[in-house]
Amino acid sequence: MRIISLNAWGGRLHEALINYVRHADPDVLCLQEVLRTPGASPGWAVYRDAGLELPQRTNLFEEISAALPGHDGFFCPTSRGELFDGDIVTAAEFGLATFVRKTHSVIGQGLDFVHGSFSADGWGEHPRPRNAHCIRLFSRDNASTVTIAHLHGLRDPAGKGDTAAREEQAEALVKLIKRVWPGDEGLVVCGDFNVLPDSATFKVLARLGLSDLVTGNGLVDTRTSYYLKQGRYADYMLVTPGVNIAEFKVVEAPEVSDHRALMLDIM
Repeated sequence: MRIISLNAWGGRLHEALINYVRHADPDVLCLQEVLRTPGASPGWAVYRDAGLELPQRTNLFEEISAALPGHDGFFCPTSRGELFDGDIVTAAEFGLATFVRKTHSVIGQGLDFVHGSFSADGWGEHPRPRNAHCIRLFSRDNASTVTIAHLHGLRDPAGKGDTAAREEQAEALVKLIKRVWPGDEGLVVCGDFNVLPDSATFKVLARLGLSDLVTGNGLVDTRTSYYLKQGRYADYMLVTPGVNIAEFKVVEAPEVSDHRALMLDIM
């Protein structure tokens, strides 16, 4: 089973992202920073916030779904706000997306907020709402089960250091995982955590037996050349000892976001 986690960056490198997703052949694709705009045509719009303007793919969820016709897609929004296309204003949803190959059976799942609550009328105040999605899969190939969770950790304008909100986020994530994971099978937790490697978040997750594969393999960079700031950590993938790893890597090429994809093959 191949699990890929990636912050999609709103689809800003759209063509490269779609090609990568199509050819990477994931069994489970965990995406953060995904937009969905029901009723809108595929294409570009602009996100605006405090003088910042960023191009976004208005229907990235549908475009990824089209690139993965053999997968079931789950969209998990955190907020609903405005995108701009010239004088046209469109209400779009922003959040997580999880894609699962249809040959795997989803036998359990949980979705909840780990910070804040759904913002239905605007993107929300910083730090903005964040959720997590947890699924339990039965693999018909080897008659085994595995639980996978991912999140997009809250962004604090003050930086990635520990805060009370981030510790509460970690506790909320553990609570969600325990609703789905029976505790006696492999568990994978991944995503853009928006924390540093010494964060207390990892101490909280360690209570479930989770250890990080990024720092555990001596890797120091999960960002691409499109990220120009200092501090190259953001994305992590953690596993319990019951996960039989065939290969793990931080994908250096192609660059499809300002984040690198994390790829885990398990047996």
